[in-house]
Amino acid sequence: MMLVRGLPGVVLLLSLVIVLVRPDPARAELEADLALVLAVDVSRSMDSDEQQLQRDGFVEAFRSQAVHEAVRKGVLGRVAVTYIEWSGPAEQNVVVPWTVIDGPAGAAAFAERLASIPVQRVFSTSISGAIDFGVKLLAESGVEPLRRVIDISGDGPNNTGRIVTLARNEAVAQGITINGLPFMLKRPTGMGDIENLDLYYQDCVIGGPGAFIIPVRERQQFAGAIRTKLVREIAGELEPEALIKPAQDRERFNCLVGEIQRRRQREP
Repeated sequence: MMLVRGLPGVVLLLSLVIVLVRPDPARAELEADLALVLAVDVSRSMDSDEQQLQRDGFVEAFRSQAVHEAVRKGVLGRVAVTYIEWSGPAEQNVVVPWTVIDGPAGAAAFAERLASIPVQRVFSTSISGAIDFGVKLLAESGVEPLRRVIDISGDGPNNTGRIVTLARNEAVAQGITINGLPFMLKRPTGMGDIENLDLYYQDCVIGGPGAFIIPVRERQQFAGAIRTKLVREIAGELEPEALIKPAQDRERFNCLVGEIQRRRQREP
């Protein structure tokens, strides 16, 4: 047991306590308004033109004044963003790693890096795999965010990997919000796509505080929809709750529709 006598000894003891409890600057994480995983579908169901439109939409959004203003108006004025492309359960590729954006220059640099990397194309559609990968990335962001969001964009239902609602519910239980950008540009053929993809995303994919979808039904809507989505996510704005709620006028979507469809396609 160490005894410290007199005022100098007390000062020495307090100094030792301060040193022991002071956080290590090298280990302290940077605070941010948002950690955002942009998870983009590159499965074969999307043709190369759609994939390029999607990529160009994100590039234009990060160059836009609206996104720059949304970052600036945040509590801390900075966000962390990573951009991944996904397809099957084990097919996720980090295109742009975690990047802290705290102004127009950072956003422009993110856009330029994204624009410089070719778009890949893979096969099946595992939204659950993308969500699980996004959760893993959020744990490795290197920032301490006020909010954590995974943004899923795609043109079809989950048809491989584990059940999408299991992945969704586990992420939401950790306080993560999942938003959706369903692409509905083509008439469904039954080969990897479905009617009312927006309702599927609403019932089976998104979840968490303030979760929302923005469907894209026309090619000219790509850039505007992506910009609107990013501004809303960065700003953390919630839509006011409606005073009058419509009666439930439809059945909830069967969240296994993609798996059922894929199984039928395999039958002789």
